[in-house]
Amino acid sequence: MKRIILSISLVLVVVSTLCAQKVNVAAAANLRYVLEEIKNEYQKEHPGSKVNLTFGSSGNLVQQILNGASFDFFMAADNNFPLKLKEKGVTYGNMKTYAFGKLALYSTTLDVNKGIAILSDPSIKKISIAKPETAPYGDRSVELLKTQHLYDALKPKIVFADNISQAAQFAFTGNAEIGFVALSLALSPDMIGKGQYHIIDQSLYTPVEQACILIKQTAANSEAKKFMDYVLSPATKDIWDKYGYSSPLATNDVAELKK
Repeated sequence: MKRIILSISLVLVVVSTLCAQKVNVAAAANLRYVLEEIKNEYQKEHPGSKVNLTFGSSGNLVQQILNGASFDFFMAADNNFPLKLKEKGVTYGNMKTYAFGKLALYSTTLDVNKGIAILSDPSIKKISIAKPETAPYGDRSVELLKTQHLYDALKPKIVFADNISQAAQFAFTGNAEIGFVALSLALSPDMIGKGQYHIIDQSLYTPVEQACILIKQTAANSEAKKFMDYVLSPATKDIWDKYGYSSPLATNDVAELKK
C-alpha cells in the first residue's frame, strides 16, 4: 500500500510539473536585480512555476512584442510604452503602476555629492546616458539637462547607451567618468560600495512611473496573471524598498487605461 501511495504521489508531482506554465517576462533594464529577487521568491512559493526574464530598453522590448516575440508580461520603465501596446491591441486587462523609479548620478572616481553641479567639472570627458528614444531613464536625464540649461554645453561629452543598464556599466567600468543611472542599479550588489551615487532631486524631472501589462497570446496563460498579481502584492514591498523604488501613491488602478 505504501508503494502504491508513493507511486501516486510521484505521478502527481510529475503531472503538476508538466502542466506548469512558463511565464516569459519582458522587463526594463533597471529591473534586472529587483526582478531576479522577486522571481526567486515567487518560485519558492510556486515550485512548479517557471519564470523567464528578458531585460532591455522599454522601447526595444515594445518593438520585439509588436514583431511577434513570445512574451506574456511586459514591465516597462514608464507608463507610455505599455500604452502604445494597448493602443495596438496586443494586450489584455488593465495597465498597472507597480513602482516609481529614481534617477541617480554614479561614478567610481568622482565625488558626486555635489549633484548635477559636478557635471561642469572640466575633468569629465564622458557622461553616460541611456538613449532617450527607447529608455525612459535616458529621456528623464536629457529632460533634466535641458531644463537646467546644461544640455547644449554637455552634449559633446554624452555617450548614449542602448539602455540604462549599459549606461550604468559605462560609468562603473570607467568608460565614462560619470553616468545617469537608475537608483536601483546603483544599489545593486555589483555596484554598491564600489563607487559613489547621488540621488537626483525628483522635482527636477518628470516622475518615472513604471507600469506593467499582460500580453495577448493564442492560449491564455494563467500563470502570467498570477506572477503579475504577485509583483503587485505587499509580499514584494521590501524588495522594491531595498532597491530604492517608491510604491504607487494610491492603488494599482491609478494607471488603469481606457478599454
